[in-house]
Amino acid sequence: MFRKLTAAILSVILLSPGWLGATGLTLPFALVPLLWISSSYDASRRSWRRMFGWAALTFALWNVATVWWIWNATPVGPVAATLASTFFNMIAFMLFHTVSKKGPKALAYTLLVAGWIATEYWYTVGEFSWPWLILGNGFSHEAWLVQWYEYTGVFGGSLWVLLCNILFFEAIRARRNAARWAAAADMLLVPAAVSLGIWWSWQQPAEGTAEVSVVQPNVDCYDKFNGRAEWQERNIVDLLTEVPAGAQFILLPETAVPRHYWEPGLTETRFDNEPGPFWQELADTLRSSHPQALLVTGASTNRYYAAGLQPRTAEGNPYGEGYYDDFNTAVGLDSAGHTQLHHKGKLVIGVENTPTVIFDLMQFLVIDLGGVVGQIGMGQHGTAFGHAGMRMGPAICYEGLYGDFYGDFVRRGAQFMAIISNDGWWGDTPGYKHLFTISRLRAIEHRRAIARSANTGMSGFISARGDIGETLGWEKRDLRRRAPQLRTHLLHPIRRLSGPHFRVPDTALRALLHRLPGQKEKLPRKIKPETRYELHPDPRIPLLVAAGLRSQRRDGLQAGIGAYHRVLPPHRQSPA
Repeated sequence: MFRKLTAAILSVILLSPGWLGATGLTLPFALVPLLWISSSYDASRRSWRRMFGWAALTFALWNVATVWWIWNATPVGPVAATLASTFFNMIAFMLFHTVSKKGPKALAYTLLVAGWIATEYWYTVGEFSWPWLILGNGFSHEAWLVQWYEYTGVFGGSLWVLLCNILFFEAIRARRNAARWAAAADMLLVPAAVSLGIWWSWQQPAEGTAEVSVVQPNVDCYDKFNGRAEWQERNIVDLLTEVPAGAQFILLPETAVPRHYWEPGLTETRFDNEPGPFWQELADTLRSSHPQALLVTGASTNRYYAAGLQPRTAEGNPYGEGYYDDFNTAVGLDSAGHTQLHHKGKLVIGVENTPTVIFDLMQFLVIDLGGVVGQIGMGQHGTAFGHAGMRMGPAICYEGLYGDFYGDFVRRGAQFMAIISNDGWWGDTPGYKHLFTISRLRAIEHRRAIARSANTGMSGFISARGDIGETLGWEKRDLRRRAPQLRTHLLHPIRRLSGPHFRVPDTALRALLHRLPGQKEKLPRKIKPETRYELHPDPRIPLLVAAGLRSQRRDGLQAGIGAYHRVLPPHRQSPA
């Protein structure tokens, strides 16, 4: 009993450092003690129940050790996060344990890897979305170690961790088997060496820079939504006047602008014709101090829907007809008063989003379900703001945890990324620090520099290689200026097919088509390298295209050639 308890605690100790401001280098060995516990039991039901208890204890303690800080904002949060995450971790591990006692070991390990990554993927797309403890996120402090995330995404890191644990456990069991130790060492060191090679050799293409100023207002998160609106407005205007001349983009944090405003004109009421007074003041400030700048700020906005046209998140209007959504919005405002909007598409579970798996069963009992269960409006994809011939992606806080959703901004033309956040709810804890470092993984995955503005620490800059530049710490009221480098090139070809839009270089496409025997071009003769093509709605198309790319055969590509066939008309060719 004592030995098994020690092993379970050791797994917790090895799993946790990457989320607590330390290193993720313990992860390749973190599950070895738990695998040892599993190997010590037989196939009896009694043993199964005991293993279930040890696994549940390990994963629950791992969750508690890494997300305890949520308690500072809500006591329910860490309990719900621990229960949900532990449950999904248990699915994969107990499936492995069960099969390992009755079936081939190779099958059991395959199910462990496949089941674990499948549940992690579900974290990013399911109703109960909580991707915090994806294993690949544990390397956010070792950007030099995971440069190959550009090709695999964060799930490649999870796969690496799982394979390392399996091979090292088998090597320990074999003890004197040199071949197994060599296989384990190769699995650990070869990806690390490849990453180091990429890290040393990678250079940002010389495609220009953008002058960006990041502003950190340092307003108490709880005061922000409990009055003092006028003081917050004055604080913003004062900081804007301190921004150095020449700024092209000025970033304010999530929900920086107090009060609610109606779309599309950011009016105080739905029937007004002019923007609210504070939005007019912000435009006036830009005209007088920074006429060439685009101000990107968080705000709360409302959108009205006529009856019958509302989404499920909309709430009934208590003062009249129709419905409305309350959005967490990024607003781009220039000196002429023109605005661009992005609605937050990945919502914080239990705060901005109440999963409806259960509530859907009660729809016949509740009329305005969205408003009743606390769901705010949800954006559908990332958006790129255009300004001064450049395009930037305004991701909002939690969206920085989702590699594929984050990629929407890039696929829609973002040359650099901004992340605006209000993550001071948890106090001076590892929570907001890790949220900042996870942004390094997004920078590597999509090779886009990042400017991050938080309400209070951490704000700062991250290069496309994942290197951290100037930052502002906890409870600092200040601003920082830097010129992030731009990049227009899309993702690696392996990953660019995963999104709804991609760009195909003219030469590469023609080379592919010409290598297919008897294949005639199905595209116009003249295609600009940056022309955007819209994928066919059939979800099988990207897979068929990928198969054709691998095989270089006409029949492999023929079924997928429709993915290229719809060239967007000229008025839609600039990414939206």
